[in-house]
Amino acid sequence: MVKLPENLVKARFLSRPNRFTVVAEGEGGPFTAFLADPGRLAELLLPGTELFLAPAKESAGRKTLYDVVLAYRGGIFISLDSRLPNRLFAAAFHGRKLVPFIGYRELTSEVKTGSSRLDFLLTGSEPELPPCYVEVKSVTLVSDGNVALFPDAPTARGTRHLEELMGLKYRGCRAAVVFIIQREDADFFAPNESTDPLFARALRQAAEAGVEIYAYRCRISLKAACLADAVPVRLDVNF
Repeated sequence: MVKLPENLVKARFLSRPNRFTVVAEGEGGPFTAFLADPGRLAELLLPGTELFLAPAKESAGRKTLYDVVLAYRGGIFISLDSRLPNRLFAAAFHGRKLVPFIGYRELTSEVKTGSSRLDFLLTGSEPELPPCYVEVKSVTLVSDGNVALFPDAPTARGTRHLEELMGLKYRGCRAAVVFIIQREDADFFAPNESTDPLFARALRQAAEAGVEIYAYRCRISLKAACLADAVPVRLDVNF
């Protein structure tokens, strides 16, 4: 579980001038807020969508007064912070809640490998297991059929990460990609073929090469985010 800021402010989405900024209407008039998610979020950031914002900490050069934390649509809370999944993964790992990785004891973040930097390296296993490299991906898009889809915009970086994981697998390491769905209404996960066919193809190739693929949905409230249960991964269907 990861606690969310306690002093959240309710507002309504008005516009998105650029990838990392939204304009919202709240008490006291419209104001700008930082959005830590470069995805399209077209199905979430609609005029009138209810947002929950955290007052920003003062820092030099800061231009926005708030950070976007949550959206509320369809009766559920959805995290809009793409940094949160890494924190959720680390918290679940240290709490020994991630069954596929239960044999590991140590976690190192932001590990340089090849031309990329992967999210985690798991080591210190007993009995001895090969080192395990893990890339975590944030998912916010869920279709009308309750299918979680990634990505919601083309991602050459994401495809490169899969190529790095395949290379590590070939060299005898464990390699995994974990899709963390920042909402609770997904029944299973699939690559977003129509948005990024190259990523979808690379994900299928990675699976064939032995890269492990997992997806977890989250329970989100105004107080905390919690990694909940795993959902099935489907690589053989198009949406």
